[in-house]
Amino acid sequence: MNWLKKFLLRFVGLIVIIVLLLYIFKVDYLIKAIRITYLNGHKTAFLEDYKYFDNTVIEKSTAAQPWKISKNCNQVKATETLEKLHKEIGTVAFVIIKKDSIWHESYYDNYKKDSKSNSFSMAKSIVSASLGKAILEGKIKSLKQKVSDFFPEFKEGKSANMTVGDLSSMASGLKWYESYVDPFSITTQAYFDANLHDLILGLKGIDKPGKSYKYLSGNTQLLAMCIEKATGQKLADYVSESFWKPMGAEREALWQTDAPNGLVKAYCCIASNARDFARFGKLYLQHGKWNGKQIIDSAFVAQSVTQRFKESPQYGYGWWLSSFNNKKVFYMRGHLGQYVIVIPENELIIVRLGHHDIKSTKGLPQTDDFTIYLEETYKMLKQEKTTSKK
Repeated sequence: MNWLKKFLLRFVGLIVIIVLLLYIFKVDYLIKAIRITYLNGHKTAFLEDYKYFDNTVIEKSTAAQPWKISKNCNQVKATETLEKLHKEIGTVAFVIIKKDSIWHESYYDNYKKDSKSNSFSMAKSIVSASLGKAILEGKIKSLKQKVSDFFPEFKEGKSANMTVGDLSSMASGLKWYESYVDPFSITTQAYFDANLHDLILGLKGIDKPGKSYKYLSGNTQLLAMCIEKATGQKLADYVSESFWKPMGAEREALWQTDAPNGLVKAYCCIASNARDFARFGKLYLQHGKWNGKQIIDSAFVAQSVTQRFKESPQYGYGWWLSSFNNKKVFYMRGHLGQYVIVIPENELIIVRLGHHDIKSTKGLPQTDDFTIYLEETYKMLKQEKTTSKK
């Protein structure tokens, strides 16, 4: 038995040394990362990981506004290609909203219309909408207001002229390594660290802001912190009062925080459902109006869904941009293939939530599955027209 005792003592000693090294080198967040991710059978953040983090609530109104249901809802079934894709990459929700009514709605893997799942970076579009609201209310002067007005830490050096618009359009020039699988990336640290505030305020400018696009989650986190400073409200409360309640969301949402009662992880991580996420697509489709009331300025919406830089046509201010069959497309996008896709010409909103996506094989900003959602949706719509003529 002596050998067993020696083995256990050495094993425990090794664990203690590893933990001490993690703290010494300031990567102790990896303990939480391993516990939440790897010990749950995942290699990266996953749809239901909000259950393992602290959260704050985005309150809903007592007067919900359910979506209208089309008289033709689900009369056209998903194409064979679409159903095959859903199974292959783990879609949990696929909703098509046509002319303000749910035209098709499918759920998988025991998910239902009220089931929550992680928005991941779709939250960036919601933070950008909050910026538009704060500008409309006069709490932030404009897209050109300097970040240093809110945080003097950015008054010096290359970040001295960095604006809130630069943060929203991914043009901050800050140093940040965007990786969701590298355990030592600052993105991973931000996801699991218990002190986002200090992490973000420690960022340094390495390029001149406002000159070019580079996608950095830290931009949105810093933008959210500016909005909280400007409004004097927690961002979850501001989103609730500005959007969730007036747009009649049917369910409250959860927003992950870095600690109990802490800072929201603004660049990601709102747990909600397809129907309520789709409301932001409708708001932007309607140029910032909801039930005839201007919630955010139409000019801000137009600028948000227009590219800022000629060299980067895939991004505006918090929204991704594309086209399909010469039709303008703008969309919210999140890790693992979370999408709210808007095609204004046809008054269409497509929502897809799921476990995986298919990385681009064509060198495009869009993933391969994104294109399939559009192609197969239009095949379904064409099938409806063909059926109605008979």
